[in-house]
Amino acid sequence: MESKLIIILIVVIGAIAISQLVRVYELTAKLRKHGEHEIPMRDNYLNAKLMLAFMVLQFGGFIYLMLKYGWTGRGPAASVQGESTDWLLNLNLVLVSAIFFFTNFLLFYFSYKYVKRPGVKAYYYPHNNKLEMLWTVVPAAVLAVIIILGLQTWNDVTGASPKDAISLELYSKQFDWTARYSGGDNTLGRTDYKLITGTNELGLMTAATIDSSIQAMRQGAGGILEIQKILNNRDTVLTDSLVNVLRKDLGTKERLLRLLNQMKATHNVALDKHVYDDIIQRDTLYLCVNKPYEISFRSKDVIHSAYFPHFRTQMNTVPGYGTRMKFTPNKTTAEMRTIKKLPTFHYVLMCNKICGGAHYKMKMMVVVLEEAEYNAWMKSKGNKTFKDTYFPAPAAPATTPAADTVKTAMN
Repeated sequence: MESKLIIILIVVIGAIAISQLVRVYELTAKLRKHGEHEIPMRDNYLNAKLMLAFMVLQFGGFIYLMLKYGWTGRGPAASVQGESTDWLLNLNLVLVSAIFFFTNFLLFYFSYKYVKRPGVKAYYYPHNNKLEMLWTVVPAAVLAVIIILGLQTWNDVTGASPKDAISLELYSKQFDWTARYSGGDNTLGRTDYKLITGTNELGLMTAATIDSSIQAMRQGAGGILEIQKILNNRDTVLTDSLVNVLRKDLGTKERLLRLLNQMKATHNVALDKHVYDDIIQRDTLYLCVNKPYEISFRSKDVIHSAYFPHFRTQMNTVPGYGTRMKFTPNKTTAEMRTIKKLPTFHYVLMCNKICGGAHYKMKMMVVVLEEAEYNAWMKSKGNKTFKDTYFPAPAAPATTPAADTVKTAMN
């Protein structure tokens, strides 16, 4: 309590002191026979010199920060497309920096040069057509160059991928990423959200997954038959609200079942091969240096944003709507570690949309390998395709010694 009173007392005394200082300043101004609006020439000259000093400090600080942290502080780009966008960004920074130095030099130098002097009246200069034309045409020409180069870069970054590009899919959900490689045929299999089950979380479409989804929808836990059994059980008393929920759920699943049956009727079994050789990869995304990639994106729940900061690429992933991007990595992880002098460096895929409470941890490590290393890694995944993982071939029946004896006797 005493400390609070002391603080209040100090604040009151400080306010009184400030008011008295202001009063003293007013009285001294009257004694000097100067109005408050009149600035002494000594102060004018001091402020003019301070303008020059501030200009030097400002320019020096700008140059120091540029030399210490570089243009952007992000390090070199690690993709072909990233280098082109970085070049465009550097061009913009050069232009903006030149304009910054030029305009600020004029601002502070003119404040110094044209400081008010006794007996000198300011020249009234209202208009000049040539100057108006100059500062209209020159910025317009500079902006036109930037826009044209920007459109060219945009078209290059967002245009179609080359025919030899490696097809890859990234599937986003709260709060992780799943990669799907297109396998030996370099063609991603078809997908449908209605096929998502516990063993097919990406919803890949084959005759087998359609049958599995139909079976789960009809007879699985929480399926149509189970709901009908609950509703038809006379021994169980259900509240009206629960009955409404169950009936709504039943209607939804019956509609989905009809759609699944239609899907089965129109499904082309010949396309299953594109799904069966796909490889699903979690935790780490492996890429090959100097190989173009065509990356497709899907989202299970909310809008995410796939952001590769070192490749200078980003794309939103939208539920119910496919998006894409392309890029070509041009530096391996080992090369970037040498450039950055950081042995623990790794590329990263992050979510750049606030997608929920655990958004901060939605990351995936990215490793860029030399072609031989990448091919060896892909070869190690040869027996871990979608078919091998989710629909393995039935094991051959084991033969017993007794069975072998019977076969020998029969022969």
